[in-house]
Amino acid sequence: MTGRRPWWKTVLGVVLTAFMLFPVYWMVNVSFTQTRDLRADPPHWFPWDPTLDGYRAVLDDQLPALGTSILVGLGCVVLTVAISAPAGYAIALLRLPGAGALSFVLLVAQMIPAVVMAMGFYAVYVRLGLLNTIGGLIVADSTIAMPFGVLLYTAFMSGIPRELIQAARVDGAGHWRTFRSIVVPVSRNSTITVSLFAFLWAWSDFIFASTLDRNGDLVPITLGIYQYIGNNTTQWNSIMATAVVASVPAAILLVVAQRYVAAGMTAGAVKD
Repeated sequence: MTGRRPWWKTVLGVVLTAFMLFPVYWMVNVSFTQTRDLRADPPHWFPWDPTLDGYRAVLDDQLPALGTSILVGLGCVVLTVAISAPAGYAIALLRLPGAGALSFVLLVAQMIPAVVMAMGFYAVYVRLGLLNTIGGLIVADSTIAMPFGVLLYTAFMSGIPRELIQAARVDGAGHWRTFRSIVVPVSRNSTITVSLFAFLWAWSDFIFASTLDRNGDLVPITLGIYQYIGNNTTQWNSIMATAVVASVPAAILLVVAQRYVAAGMTAGAVKD
């Protein structure tokens, strides 16, 4: 029989959790705080005279921006998975020459600062006429998620039992049929993980949005929040209310998909 966990570990865990979640609490607190109370000294730990003005501003001003962010996020997911999955399959299972060098290049690509890539995209988009377009923003955001997606798919697909692939070949399936009918269903967990991170990266992007879509008719929620910041007045309760609303989809996705966000389970796939 194992002993009980020492009490100080529980207390330490609670303290660290509270410390990490304090910014979330403060965001919610400020979202309900009157503008006149935001400059109180000392600051109010609870909204003494709560208001819904910030949330009314979200409903009045930010619903199109939320819809745009959802559209960009879903587009980023589709484009990332559509390219990453076949690329991972080719690197892991088709024994392409230079696959190791390509994986290294993808790893290096993840280290390039987004602001550097944004400047490059800006120069290209000016010539192609893709500035201030949703499609251009989706492509730009996908370049952040795609190296991660290819590397994750490659790592997972390298562990797929060769018997599955060989059985498909014996039955007369070509590379595309094997990929579509065998590899993709087995890679469900990897697909969910890649999709989740691609959506979250696109949802939280500010660098590409502010560089490539600042003057577009439809802007994502990150730019919608930025609109509340002015030279003379900063509408903090509206900013925080928008941040709270914008956090809800990401939080729901993390809760729903958390059990899938792990390395692929090939053993379970073989049993099925």
